[in-house]
Amino acid sequence: MIKRISTFLYLRPKLVLLLLLGLPMLWMLVLYLSPLGTLLINSLYHLDGFTGKIVRQVSLETYAQLLEPANREILMRTVSMAIVVTLADAMLAFPLGFYMARFATTRMKTFLYLAITLPLWSSYLVRVYSWKLILAREGILTWFVTLMHLNPVLDWVLKQPTIGGPSLSLSQIGIGIVFTYVWLPYMILPIQTALERVPKSLLEASGDLGARPGKTFWKIILPLSFPGVIAGSIFTFSLTMGDFIVPLSLGNSSYYIGQAVLAHQGTSGNIPLAAAFTMGPIVIMIIYLFMAKRLGAFDAL
Repeated sequence: MIKRISTFLYLRPKLVLLLLLGLPMLWMLVLYLSPLGTLLINSLYHLDGFTGKIVRQVSLETYAQLLEPANREILMRTVSMAIVVTLADAMLAFPLGFYMARFATTRMKTFLYLAITLPLWSSYLVRVYSWKLILAREGILTWFVTLMHLNPVLDWVLKQPTIGGPSLSLSQIGIGIVFTYVWLPYMILPIQTALERVPKSLLEASGDLGARPGKTFWKIILPLSFPGVIAGSIFTFSLTMGDFIVPLSLGNSSYYIGQAVLAHQGTSGNIPLAAAFTMGPIVIMIIYLFMAKRLGAFDAL
């Protein structure tokens, strides 16, 4: 019986493919694509301003509300923070990834892998609230700034209208620091993997032809490892766009998309506007993933 079934399946490769992918694709369809479709449908409805009830008529009225100054500011603030965090993670991750790929011994590389992934073993909330204590006015970072007599510099930074606040734990700077920390491992590993794929013979040939280290970096190392940077940015950019715990725990009254979705869906009951806010990052990420694919980022994952 087993031999007959094996022969039957061997002669029908398309049926084998259907049996292998059928259940996972059904899972994706029911538990992933269906909720996204529901979000899209709800975003096309709108809330009646007089009765407070959802009007189930297809229109773009809810999307028009996203263009209002307050909602547009939320979108721009979130996208700007995602870009800043992605750039900061890339600048921090590239030197470490380069060291791991080119200079670290096997034992050191194992230690660095463990050090990078170890924070991911702990609770996400624990890490966020730990940073809240570190960045607080009574925290260790402020103590170190006082020890170095840099209080005037910190006070001047916190007085800036856009990025400042009462303390680092209640400012946009603090949110950026925590975002950069929590998503940094997702940037280091793709960059390190991409750098390991750069042939050493190209670097040696560049040196033999008289190129200085800086030129070798700009002409060979960076272009060949750039897909790894893009691959890491997919994680840092998308995770920052959708996160609401960090802004809720450390931020001030300035909303991000995640907070706006939570408030509209839970507090005000404006589900169409919450769905429209959710569709914004989805559209941005679809465009971003398409560009990343064109740049070969998926080859470095």
